[in-house]
Amino acid sequence: LFVLTYSSDQSFIIPLPCRMESSCLDLALEGERLCKAGDYRTGVSFFESAIQVGTEDLQILSAIYSQLGNAYFHLQEYNKALEYHRHDLTLTRTIGDEVGEAKASGNLGNTLKLLGRYDEAVVCCQRHLEITRAIYDKVGQARALYNFGNVYHAKGKSICWTGADPGEFPEEARVALRKAAQYYEANLSLVQVLGDRAAQGRTFGNLGNTYYLLGEFEMAVAAHEKRLLIAKEFGDRSAERRAHCNLGNANIFLNQFEVAADHYKRTLQLARLLKDRAVEAQACYSLGNTYTLLQEYARAIDYHVKHLEIARELNDRVGEGRAYWSLGNAHTALGNHQQAMYFAEKHLEIAKETGDKSSEDTARMNLSDLRLVVGLKSNSNIHPSIFRNTNINSPLLPLSYQHYPKLSGSLDTIGEDGFFDLLSRFQGNRIDDQRCSLLDDQSPLPAHSSPSHTPPVAERKSISECETPLQDPGHFLELLASSQARRLDDQRVSMSHFPGLRLNMPHTHSLYSHLEASAEQTEGDDVFFDMLVKCQGSRLNDQRCTAPPCTTKGPTVPDEDFFSLILRSQSNRMEEQRVLPPGITQSKPD
Repeated sequence: LFVLTYSSDQSFIIPLPCRMESSCLDLALEGERLCKAGDYRTGVSFFESAIQVGTEDLQILSAIYSQLGNAYFHLQEYNKALEYHRHDLTLTRTIGDEVGEAKASGNLGNTLKLLGRYDEAVVCCQRHLEITRAIYDKVGQARALYNFGNVYHAKGKSICWTGADPGEFPEEARVALRKAAQYYEANLSLVQVLGDRAAQGRTFGNLGNTYYLLGEFEMAVAAHEKRLLIAKEFGDRSAERRAHCNLGNANIFLNQFEVAADHYKRTLQLARLLKDRAVEAQACYSLGNTYTLLQEYARAIDYHVKHLEIARELNDRVGEGRAYWSLGNAHTALGNHQQAMYFAEKHLEIAKETGDKSSEDTARMNLSDLRLVVGLKSNSNIHPSIFRNTNINSPLLPLSYQHYPKLSGSLDTIGEDGFFDLLSRFQGNRIDDQRCSLLDDQSPLPAHSSPSHTPPVAERKSISECETPLQDPGHFLELLASSQARRLDDQRVSMSHFPGLRLNMPHTHSLYSHLEASAEQTEGDDVFFDMLVKCQGSRLNDQRCTAPPCTTKGPTVPDEDFFSLILRSQSNRMEEQRVLPPGITQSKPD
């Protein structure tokens, strides 16, 4: 007997095939072995070779499609994954394999989710759930509910694009996130009954992230603490590290800064244990900003310097820019304005280099305010002798900053509150800068991606004929009938639609008969494909406007940008405790 896995979580037994089939099966089994070992690229080459050899066994072919789709998924080649998962879905439906159809629907839904096609993904997840319920497959139901939650979670995050803090999302995003939470809760009920602790851990983590986005931080903490407990049970250091990081983020919004710092320190320890330098830098970045919130600026500077060192080591220019920005803000709070100006200039230099207009504007405002504070009125070189060697190969810090003394002593009149005042001003325009702008005189999509760029079949037949009125009204009906006939042909089961299906066999006639009989049966679940067609139709309108380009994110900058956390946490203090730079008097109200 040969065992060939046709999904990421299920295997089926294939009887010993005849000699002519062994080559295809052997290639597929070797591809599966390589994928399980993590060598997906080589595994794909074996699966593709198996398809070239071909087989008349539809179950083997379905298994190859599924494994090939999963391999491309792991390689992040999602369009190729989508192609093979579609082949698998069509084939399993054709041969009446409900279990295979359920798995194919789930795989297709996951792939569509990552391609941002959420409505289609929901249809596939619904089909997955319906079949597993019909055949009383509790494990399959749990997996379908989990996939459903993932789709709605991703949809909720995508609606917001950038610039929104947790709990401040549009209503459409909140609805999607609420649905995600409901499906995760339903999944938890099942996996707890099944006693699947690993699945419980994954769901608690995703549920915590969903509650975090909804602004329900206490519930997020409760979910992440359970996730942390299960990760420790399994000795899963990576999951433990993620749980500590998520707990730190949630506690920041609960104003539990000391608790958050403890979680970030544990995150840092685990990142070093796992030898993950990028995550280590992220933890330093988070700790630096947490100590800024605690107004322990000297400790904040220590962590930001460590972040800067790793960012330069990994050639992460975006991360370097954030480190310089953070260092500038911390030195501003300490009254070290000359050093703050150096870091602001470095921030501006990197913002220009990376094309980050929002950061460039912020850096310019930083410099403008700092020049005002130190009394510089011109744009001349502000550090001719103190800050030398600022090229890319120079030391991390200015000469006067290396071996800097312990930062203590009195602050000048800008003080700690002035730091948050400056920070508020610097960040004030970021959200507006990141909004999607619809210009009447500018097409939001490139020409080649326009939904209407490719004319319909009837139009493509003869564009020139359509430029003049048709004299015979019957000609229009002929065109319409011709177009409809082609559509019917397109929807028929074609052997050529299944790559790797070998038809030059003695049993080809019976195979044709079986497929045609299956295709001609009218089933109630044809609604599934009807819903997919409707989703495809609605995508035209969805593609009229593209999202603004994503801000470049460096590997050493965490997903949770702490400047928004600082602003949120300090928002009440900003308006009440503003401090003007020295030499400027505040006019009294009339």
